[in-house]
Amino acid sequence: MQRTPFFYDITLRDANQSLKKPWDLKEKEVIFNYLNELGVQAIEVGFPAASEMDFEACHRLAQIAPANTVISGLARAVEHDIVKVARAIEPATKPRIHTFITMSPFNMEYVLNKKPEEVRKLALDAVTFAKNLIGKKGDVEFSVEHFGDCLENLDWVISALQDVVKAGATTINLPNTVERYRVKTYVDMIEKVYNALPKDINISVHCHNDLGMATAATVESYFAGAVQLECALNGLGERAGNTNMYEVAIALHNSGIETGLQLNKIYETALVVAEMANVPIYEKAPLIGPDALAHRSGIHQDGAVKTKNMEKGAYRAIHPSLIGRSDDEKIGFTSQSGKTAVFEIISSAGYPITMQEAVRITPIIKEKAESVGELSDNELIDIYMKEVFEPTGAFKLINFEKLSDGMFRLVFSHNDKNYDLNGRGNGPVAACLQALEEAGFPQKLLHYEQQAIDEDVLGSEAIAMSIIHLEGSNGETVIARAKDSSTMKANVHAIFNGLNIIHS
Repeated sequence: MQRTPFFYDITLRDANQSLKKPWDLKEKEVIFNYLNELGVQAIEVGFPAASEMDFEACHRLAQIAPANTVISGLARAVEHDIVKVARAIEPATKPRIHTFITMSPFNMEYVLNKKPEEVRKLALDAVTFAKNLIGKKGDVEFSVEHFGDCLENLDWVISALQDVVKAGATTINLPNTVERYRVKTYVDMIEKVYNALPKDINISVHCHNDLGMATAATVESYFAGAVQLECALNGLGERAGNTNMYEVAIALHNSGIETGLQLNKIYETALVVAEMANVPIYEKAPLIGPDALAHRSGIHQDGAVKTKNMEKGAYRAIHPSLIGRSDDEKIGFTSQSGKTAVFEIISSAGYPITMQEAVRITPIIKEKAESVGELSDNELIDIYMKEVFEPTGAFKLINFEKLSDGMFRLVFSHNDKNYDLNGRGNGPVAACLQALEEAGFPQKLLHYEQQAIDEDVLGSEAIAMSIIHLEGSNGETVIARAKDSSTMKANVHAIFNGLNIIHS
C-alpha cells in the first residue's frame, strides 16, 4: 500500500539560488505563505551558511512556520554549516537539518579529491553531529549528491547509507543532481536502495530536469518506494530547473493518489511566482501555460467542444478548475482548424450562428488564416459579420418600399441589370418573393423568424434581425440573416443575402 506522498518544497533554496536576482526576506515570506496555502508538508527555507541575509531569512520563516510543517535548512557535511542550520531553524516546531555530500565516483575523485572511505566518514560524522544538535525535537535528512551517477558503485553507496541511518538520519534523499540517463535506470536504483533500508526510513527523490524527464522520474520513484518528493514551484532551479511540483501532484492525483495539497491554489501560485522570479511561464508549460488549454487542430477542437462541460475532456488532462484556472479550453483558429472552431468562437462571443453558416464561411476564414497564421477572435468575427450579414454577389438590393396595403415596390439589380417591379403579398417577405419570381428568380420560403437583438452585439443601430430559410430553384437551402433598425428592410435584406449565398 502506497503511503501519502510527502511534498518537500525547495523553491526558497534550490530555486532561489538559481535566480538572476534572488529574493529578499520580504519576497521569500510571500512565497513561504503561498507554500503554506498549498499545504506542502515540508519547506527547505534556505542555506543559512551562504550569507547572513540567508541566515536571517531562514530564522524568520522558522518563527512564522505552521506547527505541522517541517522546516529544513541545507548544510554541507561540515560542522560550521550544520551549526548555522540548527540555529537558523531552531524556532520551528518541526526543524530538520539537511546535510549532503557527493558519493558518485566521478565527483569524489574530481570534485572532492577524496577516497570513498573518506567520504563515508565525512557523511557519518555530519549526520552524527546534526542528530546530536537537533535532538528529539527534529530530524536529520541526508542526501547523496549525484546519486544518479552512482550506478557503478551502488552497492557501496547502499552500505554507506545503512551506516548513515544507524547514525541518525531518518530521511535518505537520492538526487538525480544532473539528469543523464533514462528514467527507468534511475528508478531501479531508487527501488534497490528502498529495499535495502529499514522501512521506517523515508526515501526521498530530488530530480533536476536536464533532459526534461524530472516529473516522470519523480512520479515513478514514488511508486518504487520514495515517499518524500522534493519539488519546486514552477519547476524553477539550476540549469533546466527542478521537478515541477504541480506536474507531480496532478500526475499522482490522476493516478488515484491523495496528495494532501490544495490543488486549487496551483494556478494562482504559479502566476505569482512567475512574476516574482521574473521567469515567465512558458507558453506550452503543462497545466499552467497560456496554451495548455488551447486547441487548433480541427479534430481536437471537435472533441474538445463535444466534451467541454464534462469532468473528463477529450483533449485535456484535467478540468481547469482543479488547479484554480477560471479560464477554459481555448479554441484558436488557424489553417488547421474547421467548422467547429468557427461555430464555437462565434457563439461563445455571443453572436448568432448555425452550424450550416459555420460550414459556409469556414473556407473563407481558412483562406485568410493560411496567409496570416492564427486569427484573433475579433478577426474571425469581422469575417463572420461580413459574410453572414453582408455577403456580396450578383444581387444588389436598391430599394424596397410599401406602396399600399399588400403592395410593395422592389428595385434591385442582377449582374448590373436593373429590375423595378411591384410585388403583392400579405407582408414584405411574401411581396418580395412574388416580385423575384416574376423577375425569373423563384425562391421557396422554408422558414422565417424575427428576433430582437442585443444592441451591444450587432451594432448600436440594429434593433431587429431577420432570419430567412430559403430553397433555391436548384434545391439548395440556405439560412440568411440581416439586421436593420427597420424590420421591413431587415426582412428583404435577408432575402437578398440568401440569394447571393445560393448563387455564389
